[in-house]
Amino acid sequence: MGMSAGSADGEPMMEINTTPLIDVMLVLLIMFIITIPVMTHAVKLDMPQKTPPTDNPVQPEVIDIEIDFDGTILWNGTPSTQAQVEGYFRSESQKSPVPELHVRPNRRAKYEVVANVLAAAQRNGITKIGFVGNEQFM
Repeated sequence: MGMSAGSADGEPMMEINTTPLIDVMLVLLIMFIITIPVMTHAVKLDMPQKTPPTDNPVQPEVIDIEIDFDGTILWNGTPSTQAQVEGYFRSESQKSPVPELHVRPNRRAKYEVVANVLAAAQRNGITKIGFVGNEQFM
């Protein structure tokens, strides 16, 4: 069965074949979508201005805490108990600027001891905390 070009009684077909027109319209629509410039959305933000640095910025004091494998806490090289460390944090947090805390746990130190020291620092307002000596864990 082939495609018929007319009706059964030999009259020519009077309907327009719209398939090629639809194809052309789709191609034109895709071309218009591609060539439309991308709209840039700009949001105006009032960003804070950078203040010039002062001549002598005050560097915060650095507190070194080492936690040994047996749970011994060394505050700047001096052995301390958990209660003493809590008191040290309380007095250090009153200073301006607040000191930096450098924690150096031994790779065999118990997690509980390290977590208690960090919790005590956080409770007393020490916010600048860093871990030193992480290369031993690699």
